[in-house]
This record gives sequence, structure tokens and C-alpha cells, in this order.
Amino acid sequence: MKRDLVFLVTLISLAFLSLLRSGYSQHIAEESCSVQILVPGLKGEAGEKGEKGAPGRPGRVGPPGEKGEMGDKGQKGSIGRHGKIGPIGSKGEKGDNGDIGPPGPNGDPGIPCECSQLRKAIGEMDIQVAQLTTELKFIKNALPSPAAVAGVRETDNKIYLLVKEEKRYKEAQLYCHGRGGTLSMPKDETANNLIASYINQAGLTRVFIGINDLEKEGNFVYSDRSPMQTFNKWRSGEPNNAYDEEDCVEMVASGGWNDVACHITMYFVCEFDKENV
Repeated sequence: MKRDLVFLVTLISLAFLSLLRSGYSQHIAEESCSVQILVPGLKGEAGEKGEKGAPGRPGRVGPPGEKGEMGDKGQKGSIGRHGKIGPIGSKGEKGDNGDIGPPGPNGDPGIPCECSQLRKAIGEMDIQVAQLTTELKFIKNALPSPAAVAGVRETDNKIYLLVKEEKRYKEAQLYCHGRGGTLSMPKDETANNLIASYINQAGLTRVFIGINDLEKEGNFVYSDRSPMQTFNKWRSGEPNNAYDEEDCVEMVASGGWNDVACHITMYFVCEFDKENV
């Protein structure tokens, strides 16, 4: 019975499959009749050009090319603009004197006159001009700044120069030495009065002069180390070596002397021998 049941199920299954196949074939046949064949149409006209796209990323740097041949030399360019004027050069040394030229022709004869007084006046003026020229040359060589000079005073053998630059005693002495002189050394009444007058006319109250006892206390000597002999102009109570440090000397406007400390600063008077100027 079991076998009969299996056989029956098998028959039913085969019948069902047969029905399915016949229905599917019919469906395929119906669809095949309704299929349309599509044929491509004609090529259309070209469209408008699109907008420019964004630039792409830069490509890699290529290898360097081979060095080309040197080209021909170009034509000379036009002259450029003038550059800035350079600084003035230093003053050159004075050249040698040239050869003496030939004498000029004789002048016309002068008109005779009585000119003795005129010649005398001209001669005196020539002397004064020569003295002023020498004095100006001396001041120019002795000082870097003429504004620091309060004129010049002279005797037969000496020239005195008041320097309006405040310095210590030793600095003032070096200053005078460097210009061929020394701090002023009034060794008589005439020289002392001349320096005092000089101070007053310059509107000053005191200046350094060339007297000190730096080497031995109480033994005052001139700046050239010559001893003081009979002449002096110490003020009353001077020298007193106050605070044990007054080893240099000043002259006040009255012409009197006073010992002072060497480290203070003040104006000073230099002295020069005329024969060395």
C-alpha cells in the first residue's frame, strides 16, 4: 500500500509539471508577438560649448632641460641715469711750487708826488697786517676751534692764549704741550698783570696757571719745573693746602694766586715762546 501511495504522488507531480510547461510556452509566444524592434535615429546637431572647467592640479615638475647654446651678444644699451654724487674726498697734500714765470713788462711811469707820509702809513699798516696774519695762523694751528679763544696777548718774547675749555690741570698742561707751549708761568709783575687783564676782559673769575707742588709738598715750581725765586702773588692765607689735596694753582681776576685741587676743571692760559711759533 505504501508503494501505491508513492506511485500516485509521482503521477500527480508529473501531471502538474506538464500543465506548467504548456502554460509557460504559450505566455512566451504571446510576448514574442508583442516585441517592437527599435532602430537608432539620425545624429543630432552639436550642442553649445560648455563653460571652462576649474584648473586642474599642477603637474609634477619636469626634469631640467639641457643647457642651450650661448646666444649672440646683444646690442649696447643706452646710457643709464647718473648715479648720486659721492662724498667729498679728503684734502690732498700741497703740491710743489711751480717754476718762476718770466718778469712782466715794465709799467707806466708814476706821477711824481710827495708821498713820504703816505708810504710811512702804508708801511705801518703792512706791519700790522703781518702781525694779524701771524696771530690768526697761530690761533688756527694752536686750537681746533677758534671759538674757544678769547683773543691773544703778547709781550716782546711771549704769546698768551686763553682757552675756554674746562680741563683738569694735567689735561690743560698736556693740551698746551701738544701745541708747542706750556701753561702760563707769570715770573714777573708785567706778565702777571697781563694775564689778570686777560681774565677780566674775557669775563672770567679764575684760570689755571702753570705752578704746582706735585713733586714735593710746599715746594712750588713752574710747569717747566723751574724754581720760583723772588716773585709771587699769593693771596692772603695762601697757599694753605686745604684738605691736603691742593697741589695746583689758579689765578683769580685780581691777579692773586690760590692753591687748588688738581682734579677740578676750569679754563686755562697757555704760554708760547715767539721764537718757536
